[in-house]
Amino acid sequence: MLSDDSAPYQEVYQVIQAYLEGASHEATRVYAGNLTARSLNEARLAVAVGVRAAEALATLADRTPALAVLVPRAWYLKTGYDRLSDGGQRVASAIYLDQPFERQARLIRLAFPEARRVGVLLSAGQSGLVGELGEALQAQRLSLIYQILSADVRLIGPLENVLSSADLLLAVPDPLVFNRNTAQSLFLTSYRYHVPVLGYSRSLTRAGALLSLHTSPAQIGHQAADWINSALEDPAVRLPAPAYPAYFSVSVNEQVARSLGLAVPPEGELEKRLGGGY
Repeated sequence: MLSDDSAPYQEVYQVIQAYLEGASHEATRVYAGNLTARSLNEARLAVAVGVRAAEALATLADRTPALAVLVPRAWYLKTGYDRLSDGGQRVASAIYLDQPFERQARLIRLAFPEARRVGVLLSAGQSGLVGELGEALQAQRLSLIYQILSADVRLIGPLENVLSSADLLLAVPDPLVFNRNTAQSLFLTSYRYHVPVLGYSRSLTRAGALLSLHTSPAQIGHQAADWINSALEDPAVRLPAPAYPAYFSVSVNEQVARSLGLAVPPEGELEKRLGGGY
């Protein structure tokens, strides 16, 4: 089931459908707004693409095993698993949208070998990530410079505090920090401080991040299809533990690199050294 008919969700579905056809399994598309218990019919596995679809699935009393994909890890750990599993009564798992901090830290070390300090802005709701992020960076001999944004404080002050000490700004998926209203200001201010930005989507690379680490909907669909095929081979329909994306890509904005006077290894080389792609 899809959260809505937008392109990323459709792409995930189309990839899953293509893989399942080759394995003699059938995929049926249902949208979250139309989901009912009858929609699942005799389905052996329910795949929810996006948070809205997963939330809709969680409201049903049906015990069909559930796989949520293209969902944030924070959502799944905070409320998603409890709701989807119905307190452990239903088999549930997830493929996260986020990239693991360990992978991001390795990319920073590969792309910026001279970097020592990584800056991050977080909203209060994401402050719990500080310890995990700090450990991942420390493993790559990097230190964390961060600011927690209060609801009543303008972004520019904390941003400048971070940029004044950081060699690189790491963008963490946080709608209160990076959104369509703040992105341009964040990029322009980082340029002024001559600090490159590591983003989390290809669109952020196009918008002004020097490079980004991301997983496409097609790559999520590929991983989901792998899981689904394995799960349906077992009459009990077992799912792996929740996981980060297995497949990922790196995108580089060459124009930004030139304007900052930085030499970054080619996308393909970075992906290969990180073990990315398909």
